[in-house]
Amino acid sequence: MPADRTVDLTAELDAERAHMAASRAALHAMREHAEAMYAVGAKIAGDPFSAETLGVALARRVAELADDPRTPLFFGRLDLDGAVESGAAPESGAAPEPGADPVTGRYHIGRRHVTDQLGEPLVLDWRAPVSRAFYQASARDPQGVRTRRRFGFAGGDLTSFEDERLDQGEEFGTTSKILIEEIERPRVGPMRDIVATIQPEQDELVRADLDTSICVQGAPGTGKTAVGLHRAAYLLYLHRERLRRTGVLILGPNPAFLGYISAVLPALGELEVRQATLEGLIGRVPVSGVDSVEAEVVKHDPRMATVLRRALWSRLGRADSAIQVSDGAYRWRIDPGVLTRLVDDTRREDPAYLLGRERVRARVVGLLQRQAETRSGESPGEPWQRRMGKATPVVEFLDACWPAVTPQSLVFELLSDAQALARAAEGILTEAECQALRWPRPSRSVRSVRWSSADLVLLDEAAGLLEREPSLHHIIIDEAQDLSPMQCRAVARRTTHGSITLLGDLAQGTAPWAATDWAESLRHLGKPDASVVPLTTGFRVPEAVVALANRLLPALAVNVPPAVSLRSDGSLVLRRADDLTAEVIAELAATRSLPGSVGVIAADRHLDELRAALVAAGEEPGDLDAPESGRVTVVPATLAKGLEYDHVIVVEPAEIVDAEPRGLHRLYVVLTRAVTRLTVLYARPLPPALSTDALDRAVGPEVPAPA
Repeated sequence: MPADRTVDLTAELDAERAHMAASRAALHAMREHAEAMYAVGAKIAGDPFSAETLGVALARRVAELADDPRTPLFFGRLDLDGAVESGAAPESGAAPEPGADPVTGRYHIGRRHVTDQLGEPLVLDWRAPVSRAFYQASARDPQGVRTRRRFGFAGGDLTSFEDERLDQGEEFGTTSKILIEEIERPRVGPMRDIVATIQPEQDELVRADLDTSICVQGAPGTGKTAVGLHRAAYLLYLHRERLRRTGVLILGPNPAFLGYISAVLPALGELEVRQATLEGLIGRVPVSGVDSVEAEVVKHDPRMATVLRRALWSRLGRADSAIQVSDGAYRWRIDPGVLTRLVDDTRREDPAYLLGRERVRARVVGLLQRQAETRSGESPGEPWQRRMGKATPVVEFLDACWPAVTPQSLVFELLSDAQALARAAEGILTEAECQALRWPRPSRSVRSVRWSSADLVLLDEAAGLLEREPSLHHIIIDEAQDLSPMQCRAVARRTTHGSITLLGDLAQGTAPWAATDWAESLRHLGKPDASVVPLTTGFRVPEAVVALANRLLPALAVNVPPAVSLRSDGSLVLRRADDLTAEVIAELAATRSLPGSVGVIAADRHLDELRAALVAAGEEPGDLDAPESGRVTVVPATLAKGLEYDHVIVVEPAEIVDAEPRGLHRLYVVLTRAVTRLTVLYARPLPPALSTDALDRAVGPEVPAPA
């Protein structure tokens, strides 16, 4: 390379480093200004409520402007030439977009917007309309981009850059060295954001309209979880005020998964997105009981919604006598025929059950009020109406014809009373299914019930019949292939007027009720028209690992395309071992000199024994709920879904397969957790699809085959 060209590149790099330093200084100044406003906020607010509201807003702003020196403020740059369509702008109250309508310009793209003291942009938020071109522009469709620059970093220090001159037809795409290095960077600790590596097909999903529900069928390593999290960040940027009122919720399969993804949104400046498991969302009672598999399957069956509805509405009765209410010297009367018609008319309106009860009460009071008005010529006030609504004859009529009920009392009666269950389930469930549902030793009262996890969906269904759930504006559901129809209905009740982003992989369905077709799940979610978008190109899982896992697909009975991987690196080893624990310890020693995280995955029943052996050998496994506490984590196979480790050691696949009815699906999940190196250790024969011949056909002779 000519000396003058080297000097030019060095000068360019120095200029970019200077811009990074200026941007950090500007962000620090923005935070100092926010802190100063927070300090005087109480003094300028007009009243205590305003002071509290302003304080919360300013505290949130201070937190959003926190700077992590280990994370670069920008990762790319756009040099624009000509008019650029600005696209949708954030609604009022959202983060402003500096330079939203440039004619020509240069913009650094980063995780948040940073401006100087004059308000001029130093860094554009990756979610801004102009930033879209960073992800979507190509040599075929430059979108006004002359040059796209990507930056390489070590820690928070800028070390290199790479230019694509789109106006000259130059485009690196997934062959970009910096892009590949960022994708393949070792993972230690929680999941990180992917704003620097979002691909065009992922960007389309991230920026889908708020009112659009989508289903992402993503093979392992395709970034579907990252798409969902970045979609949440994008929607909050574009519709901040609306979503602050109605909420964005992320549903994950278990607490370990939520811990793994918990750092992504805060790194993008979004601190208020609620994250929960479905059990945490619908849990109305503590879970302390355990069901048989047969009972769980029936409880998660959508027919239970009909059984519960029938059991609830069968409680309505007919008035067999008039009611008479004393009112001082007078007594008001309503005949049984009028009361019966009142109940029937209200039932035909199909209200929520408890709302219907209150409507009946109000209409009874209205009839009494009419008589009082006819007698006195004056309308009694609200205190009189409240007194009439609580009068003993009125309450006795309501309790007889529209009795009060709670979710717990409804489900308790159904599962503890064989006759009540038989009446409600007639023509819907079989006798064997009813037998599976019935508690063999019913509790004496609702308060003493040991509710199971599956009971939560019944309680939530019952609660939905009693009262309408408030609707959230958007719910992002990850690992959705394991949602049962009844769980889908629970989510649907919370998105009556909102939208969903459904993320999952049918091949990774491990629950007894796991979905085999997204259309069925979307129907129960109340979004039958949502489009299903496949992601099949993997960026994280190496090609050899993907090819091995794909060998299991024919046995999984799901209609999904095989995954492909852009990564030809990585390592795959299958090794027979007489002493599995000794081999695990030896493999850990081999990975000790390699960067990144290590996950040891085994059948749940072997976890304690395996962990104890590692501790005895001097290893210190980290806590699954706190992934930063140690580089090596021992993971039960049942909790591996959604997690990622640079190096994965799978112990005894046959035990994982035998542990549950959908054990092959579980093994598919476990095998695809590795993003650099996968070692499979076994003493028992491997599943047929992973036999020596199958392995040779799948990944070639260069990969060590079973002994």
